[in-house]
Amino acid sequence: MFQNLPQVTKNILLLNIAFFVASLILKYQGINLEMTLGAHYVNSPFFEPYQLVTHFFMHSTSNFLHIFFNMWLFVMLGAYLENLWGAKRFFIFYLISAMGSFALYNMIGFMDIMQLKRELASQMNLEQFNYFLENKLNVNNGLIDNINAYLTDNQIMVTPTLESYLTKSLTPMVGASGGVFGIMTAFAILFPNTEFRLYFAIPIKAKYLVTGYFFLELYLAFQNPEGDNVAHLAHVGGAIAGAIMVLLWRKNDRSNFW
Repeated sequence: MFQNLPQVTKNILLLNIAFFVASLILKYQGINLEMTLGAHYVNSPFFEPYQLVTHFFMHSTSNFLHIFFNMWLFVMLGAYLENLWGAKRFFIFYLISAMGSFALYNMIGFMDIMQLKRELASQMNLEQFNYFLENKLNVNNGLIDNINAYLTDNQIMVTPTLESYLTKSLTPMVGASGGVFGIMTAFAILFPNTEFRLYFAIPIKAKYLVTGYFFLELYLAFQNPEGDNVAHLAHVGGAIAGAIMVLLWRKNDRSNFW
């Protein structure tokens, strides 16, 4: 199987598998790679610049289907696009889709955290608390217990605002979904009448499947269903970035672009 894949697709697939296996192994040794290498909001105490790249090689270790479906779609459609475009153009496209995913995901979250910080600043010493989160909190050992101990020791009341701030700051975005959504969108634009099998049974054209999926993700992003921990805006961002890239390339190079 790997021998028949084009180079960029194969390397990205192998990197995703390697990161997933490493995360699983280290998880049982008390090391939380998802927290370290996943993407946090840029104004979260846990954000690091390298997360811009590492997050799209990470996947949830508690849900095998997360990496399975991402990589299945990536290989099925990504290999096809790489064979058409060549390795360099495909690699650039994938990176821009993933970065577009990160950008839109951060745009809303950044503003939310800024508002929460303004509210918390009047209730507690937020600067001191953030210093604790950034420099003294061990993310690999009793994360929540350590935070609760700090709050108790400093007599800080846990309010809904503080809970929301901690949830948004602590929860990382992981997965190749943004790049994969870009690939799906590109394929639907270039080959709109290609038929897929929805639930492996129902025939549906790519243009309808991807458009419907896009609007579903957009709807869920703003509905924020209870218990839903999927970064829907990241999917939307990847799709938008992918669509823009394909349309620009096709406009500027009609003779050599599919």
